[in-house]
Amino acid sequence: MEKLQMNIAFADISLARQGALAVLVTEGTTLRGVAAELDGKLGGALKRAMKAADFTGKAGTVLELVGPQGVPASRVLLAGLGKSGDVSAAGLEKVGGELAGRLEKTTETALSIVLDGIAAPKLPAGEAAARVAFGAKLRSYRFDKYKTKKKDDKGQGLKSLTILSRAAAAARKEYAPLSQVAAGMFLTRDLVNEPANILYPREFARRVRALSKLGVKVEVLGEAQMKKLGMGSLLGVGHGSQHESQLVVMRWTGGKASEKPVAFVGKGVCFDTGGISLKPAAGMEDMKGDMGGAACVAGLMHTLAARKAKVNAVGVIGLVENMPDGKAQRPGDIVTSMSGQTIEVINTDAEGRLVLADALWYTQNRFKPKFMIDLATLTGAIMIALGKEYAGLFSNDDKLAKQLSDVGEIEGEKVWRMPMGPAFDKMIDSRFADMKNVGGRDGGSITAAQFLQRFVNNVPWAHLDIAGTAMASPQTATNQSWGSGWGVRLLNRLVADHYER
Repeated sequence: MEKLQMNIAFADISLARQGALAVLVTEGTTLRGVAAELDGKLGGALKRAMKAADFTGKAGTVLELVGPQGVPASRVLLAGLGKSGDVSAAGLEKVGGELAGRLEKTTETALSIVLDGIAAPKLPAGEAAARVAFGAKLRSYRFDKYKTKKKDDKGQGLKSLTILSRAAAAARKEYAPLSQVAAGMFLTRDLVNEPANILYPREFARRVRALSKLGVKVEVLGEAQMKKLGMGSLLGVGHGSQHESQLVVMRWTGGKASEKPVAFVGKGVCFDTGGISLKPAAGMEDMKGDMGGAACVAGLMHTLAARKAKVNAVGVIGLVENMPDGKAQRPGDIVTSMSGQTIEVINTDAEGRLVLADALWYTQNRFKPKFMIDLATLTGAIMIALGKEYAGLFSNDDKLAKQLSDVGEIEGEKVWRMPMGPAFDKMIDSRFADMKNVGGRDGGSITAAQFLQRFVNNVPWAHLDIAGTAMASPQTATNQSWGSGWGVRLLNRLVADHYER
């Protein structure tokens, strides 16, 4: 089934538009500008409807008139933004998503949204218009390729969106990079949503190769190459699978040749049964999303390349499948990682850290990056601590941790820094090897991070445990997808604000 695309355009303010027409208004203000003109053409119907519905422009509220007389629009909507001083980029994205979502089950295919006289602190008119479009674009995502029958919805979503603003030219410029963020998030969502019988390691690697069209250099290492490199930690996870494990390296060179790259490493367990330490059956189907970290890295590299980011960036993803089999890794096995450190495998369901151990070592050893950030749907324990509102942040570098926290607040992809230290590190010492892959029930997310830290040397590093945010996250005005695409906009903003020159 072909995926519908929403065409987004920006134009100067006008009321001569077909389809639905929405006007954004702030709370407690009288109708003015385009809104007042529109009310005049409607013979005062807007004011009467506002009074009857007690509509004041409060954030999240919408007043709708269907089939109004006096204007060519098929329906007119007033959308509240809240108090003028509270209008933010996130709020504008939300209203864009809400309006797009509101019309999904109607016959409407075109929507025009008017921004006239909307004042937002530290948010120019062009960016405000772009953020509304961005929110609507994110809401437009669908993953229905495997449905053979359409729902009984009246419509199939908007096909065109026009943002009407007095800063249309500036809005186009502001929206261009945001559209590439959306494209990266959609790639991430697609990968996370795919079933594991379709998206196994080699197929994942094949899809990532498509980034070469954007100028990303892509290398794929198979099991023979990884064995030569000594990646016994990563390779042990895939022993029970019929699908060969892969390590994919993506390189974007948008900075100076002499400049060290920034590096992103993703856990890509395409399906996780737990291996011999088999998971319970209930909910195991969700483990198709255990490659959410790798999906985010792929989506991020798409965004950086598509918007021609002025930075050197490396993305490394370890792709495996964790299955039970006669050849599968057993509890009690000892494997040797690429670093030379040995690991006692206590629980085969603590496999993501085994994948990341070799991927992190390979990345820091080969590329000597400015920093490394790994992303992984690593522990259920992080959801006990933080729910689905925050990703867990663990780091050996205060500066990098603060940068991630700050951009997370801006982009609405929040992280919460968790503690680390020698007492937690001691919990993963092993009697028989250099370390074991679990430290017990207490502090499970922390001991997992301590395990990873043993493979980063002195490179500034952050670990993002995204088990609660990458998949099955709460539905919002801008995301109705099971796979959220979390992390792409966070890391893109980190690069844009702090590492591009």
